[in-house]
Amino acid sequence: MNSENIIDPATFEALRDAMGADFLPELVQIYLDETPQIIEKLQQALAKQDCEAFRLAAHSIKSTSNSMGALPFGLLARELEMMGRAGSLEGAVGKVEGLLKAYDQVRESLEGLLHG
Repeated sequence: MNSENIIDPATFEALRDAMGADFLPELVQIYLDETPQIIEKLQQALAKQDCEAFRLAAHSIKSTSNSMGALPFGLLARELEMMGRAGSLEGAVGKVEGLLKAYDQVRESLEGLLHG
């Protein structure tokens, strides 16, 4: 899968234009550092069946990912957010595992765009 299927080029370029090419690597690094921490919060909320904390973590992942151009990843997070909003985390374990796997692809794609 190429990075265009993972990171939307137009969104990423718009971010580069808005933030400036000099600041973009720092912004991407912050995203790459913080997203695993938020995924961990998502997993903790799932373990506790805390729908509101789950929703908030998923919302954060969705918003920042969409800003980076990781639109398919953002959609996965949106599904999780909707589960939390509905107050039912049934079936969320598999979806969170899928989110973790997808994050690895997002990370690799963003790093490739910065360094490639």
